[in-house]
Amino acid sequence: MPDVVTTNVQVNGAKNYVATFTNISDATGETAVVKIDKSTLVNELGKEPAELAIKRVQWSMQGFSSVRILWDHTTDDTAMVLTGPYGEISFEKCSPLQDPNSAGGTGDILFTTIGATATATYNITLWVVKIGSV
Repeated sequence: MPDVVTTNVQVNGAKNYVATFTNISDATGETAVVKIDKSTLVNELGKEPAELAIKRVQWSMQGFSSVRILWDHTTDDTAMVLTGPYGEISFEKCSPLQDPNSAGGTGDILFTTIGATATATYNITLWVVKIGSV
């Protein structure tokens, strides 16, 4: 049976997107799974954001060595690596963590889990800014 994953969107506004992602693993884990599809975050005029930037992340996990948050490109770029049982990183007092816009790809946000074990879990909330969507 594959990992059981959920996405709970709290905010999908003109400039901000906030969602909580959960996973209960069967030990297979996730590899470059799309968690935020940039093309679906269109504004009232149907315009897709030029890029996404991470403003804040909060997490708790057990049973995974880490969870990698990636930007989708021909060669995926690592945005950050989450480790430990819990944590929080905020870019709210400075510039948000921006997509490096490497060649190819979509700029979607992906997750890859490392060291999955049976019943490993994560709960990750991302605060994302939509750049160039208005």
